[in-house]
Amino acid sequence: MRSNIMWLLCMAILSAPLSAQEKDHVTMKIDVVAWGNEIKGLSFKPGTSKAAITALGFRYSTPVTYSGPAVIEIYQSESAPAAVEPPAVKFPAAARIIPAKPFGTGTTDGPASGSSPKQGLALQLEIRRKKEPSLVALANLPGGDCRRATVLLAPADGGTFSAYVIDDDPSKLPVGQMRVHNLSPYLIAMRCNGNPALELKNRDAILVPAVRDHLIYELAYKLDDAWNVQENNVIPIRPNEQSQMLILKSEDPFFLASDGSRSGFLQMIILRRSPDAH
Repeated sequence: MRSNIMWLLCMAILSAPLSAQEKDHVTMKIDVVAWGNEIKGLSFKPGTSKAAITALGFRYSTPVTYSGPAVIEIYQSESAPAAVEPPAVKFPAAARIIPAKPFGTGTTDGPASGSSPKQGLALQLEIRRKKEPSLVALANLPGGDCRRATVLLAPADGGTFSAYVIDDDPSKLPVGQMRVHNLSPYLIAMRCNGNPALELKNRDAILVPAVRDHLIYELAYKLDDAWNVQENNVIPIRPNEQSQMLILKSEDPFFLASDGSRSGFLQMIILRRSPDAH
C-alpha cells in the first residue's frame, strides 16, 4: 500500500510542471515584420545560423512555424550583417483596443520618455542579455486557438527590438475586411465608407468591412488640441485576403521619397496576405 501511495505522489509531482507547460504552450505560424529596414539573422533558438529568419521592412515574407512557450524568444546571430541603426522606436503604452487586442511588448514608456524604468518583458530582456547577448527580443504571443500572428519588430536600445504582436487568426481577421491599427502616439479619427468618424487612441484597432471591395476613408489627427485632416483616399480590399492598415509616426528613412521628402504627418502601411499562404 505504501509503495502505491509513493508511486501516486511521484506521478503527481512529475505531472504538475508538464500541465503548466502545456497551458503556456502555443503552436502557430508567425510572420516577423521589421519596422523600417529589414532585419537579418533572426531565429527562435540561440546559435541558429541555418534557415535564419529575415524580417522584411513593413511587408510579409515566408511565415515561420513556431511551437513552444507563449513568451517567444527572438535571437540574432552575431554573424548577421551590421546595419545602420535607425533611431530607437518605443511603442507607447497600451490603451483600449477595438476589437482586436495586440499582446504586450513589455515596454510602457512612450517616444518622449526613454528615461522611464523598464518593466515586464523589457526588464526581463535587459537582465537575460547579460548572459545571453544574442537574445534581442521577447514577445508575448496570443494563446487559445490562435493559429497565426504578426510580430512587428521596432529598433530599441542597444541593438534590441521592441515587439508588437497582433493576433491574426482568421477568426479575428476575416478576409474581405480591413483592420486599422493606430500605432502613432496621436489621437486619430477615421471616417470609413461614409459612416460616423471613430476616434482611435494609441493601440486602438477597428475592423472595417469592405464596400464593393473598397475602403473609402478620411484620416485626421489631433495635434495641439486641434484636428488636422491628413487625407481622403480609397483602398481596394480583396475578398480573399487578410488586410491591415498600420498608422504610425516614424522618422525612419524607409518612408523617405527619392527627393528626401516625407508624405504626410503620419505614415501608413498596408499589409496583405492570403490566410492560407505558405
